[in-house]
Amino acid sequence: GDIVGPTRERGESNGLILRHGYLVAEWGDTKRVDMTFSVTKTYLSTTAGLALDRGLIRDVQDRVRDYVPDAALDAEHNAGITWHQLLNQTSGWQGTLWGKPDWADRFNGTRRPPDPPGKHWRYNDVRVNLLAFCLLHVWRRPLPQVLKELVMDPIGASPTWRWHGYSNSWVTIDGAQMQSVSGGGHWGGGMFISTRDQARFGYLFLRGGKWKDRRIVSEQWIRRAGTPTDLQPTYGYMNWYLNTNRK
Repeated sequence: GDIVGPTRERGESNGLILRHGYLVAEWGDTKRVDMTFSVTKTYLSTTAGLALDRGLIRDVQDRVRDYVPDAALDAEHNAGITWHQLLNQTSGWQGTLWGKPDWADRFNGTRRPPDPPGKHWRYNDVRVNLLAFCLLHVWRRPLPQVLKELVMDPIGASPTWRWHGYSNSWVTIDGAQMQSVSGGGHWGGGMFISTRDQARFGYLFLRGGKWKDRRIVSEQWIRRAGTPTDLQPTYGYMNWYLNTNRK
């Protein structure tokens, strides 16, 4: 349970409402940068979509092991895990990453036997962090740089957001030290961002991946990201609350 990434005191409640691209109402300090915890996962999955759009990942049904030559995927249990399974939290990956074993997240006093890949849905930040680590190997540069260049700068986000990893999540790729970011705030880290910048990101999705006349993310990826997971219909590619049954 040790905190290994940065944290921040939570600010007062704030929010805003956009209508047809215009800011029509807001309350509180919408420019304050706060931890966003598991909303970070949507930013993470978007970097996977950007990789797919550019052919760095050929197919979400491909084995991750074929892209990432790391011991984290060497074990027989993990060798067949696909990008699709990591993205919708059905991978069943077993192991320890950055000092956190897969069974530590939402530990209820007993250790479950390992899940066969693709057979069970488990909300698990260790496995999410594995996805971030694997995408770092695919991009071969830090994911915050990818997100800034390809998404956040084009949509006019402020320079105040930060995407953090852990104090011990540094790796060497192509001779350069890079930090593997976290996909949530369970042990600190994750996306620290203002409501205004987050609203821009959400509006990009609402517009099907386009900003003004510029294509930022493919429509195909936007659809994939919001497609319900068979084993958990309210969850997509790291997007919660799809309101699948319109409840």
